[in-house]
Amino acid sequence: MTHPSIYAGLILMASAALPISASASQLFEQSGDVPQLIELYTSEGCSSCPPADRNLSTLLKDPELWTKRLPVAFHVDYWDYIGWKDTYAQPLFTERQYRLKKAGAINSIYTPGWVVDGKEWRGFFLGQDLPTAPARKGGHLSVNVNDNQQVSINYKGDSNSAPADVTAHLVLMTFDQRSQVTSGENKGKNMLHNFVAVQKEQVQLPAQSVNIPLSKLDISQRQALVVWLTAADSSQPLQATGGWLK
Repeated sequence: MTHPSIYAGLILMASAALPISASASQLFEQSGDVPQLIELYTSEGCSSCPPADRNLSTLLKDPELWTKRLPVAFHVDYWDYIGWKDTYAQPLFTERQYRLKKAGAINSIYTPGWVVDGKEWRGFFLGQDLPTAPARKGGHLSVNVNDNQQVSINYKGDSNSAPADVTAHLVLMTFDQRSQVTSGENKGKNMLHNFVAVQKEQVQLPAQSVNIPLSKLDISQRQALVVWLTAADSSQPLQATGGWLK
């Protein structure tokens, strides 16, 4: 079943201890062309991952960061057994990678694994630059972080093919994270990580309300928020937005 348009609202209630240090509300919004969602599945226990981590970090200098490109690094935990426990890894992130495989978006489970706009991208291993995102029109997505540290998401589809069931994905990220690895495949390496997912939440639209105890971070660290929407039968974003949290 399809609807000519969707208007969905979501309030994500955060605890008083939330590290988002906004002194005034912030609005992230996107209409028209859908930004490129770039997911990297990585691990500190994987000797092949540091080059991919460095590659992702170069996007910090990309003039299209947050407007046309939305990067996220998901640290997975399935390499922890070989000698080093990745402190940024979460079972939830591993589960997401497995779900992408089950959905046919990727062929196998491995790191470093790149997923661009919901599909596996192997160009990194051939020395290729990230692909240019083809123009795709989405609806209007707005994400507001108010001064009470609440996040609200609103989406309005603008086509006759707008899906009835939409999932909102919210990822909180941290930056400039350094680790001195003392065992495992990367023993002796001082690793730098950016776009590190520290928490991911997803909820179904339209209107729901849930309590989300977002991860406590040092407010002196840079933080960012990325939100994207998917239809029930697809991993490709319908619309996405994000940016630095102030």
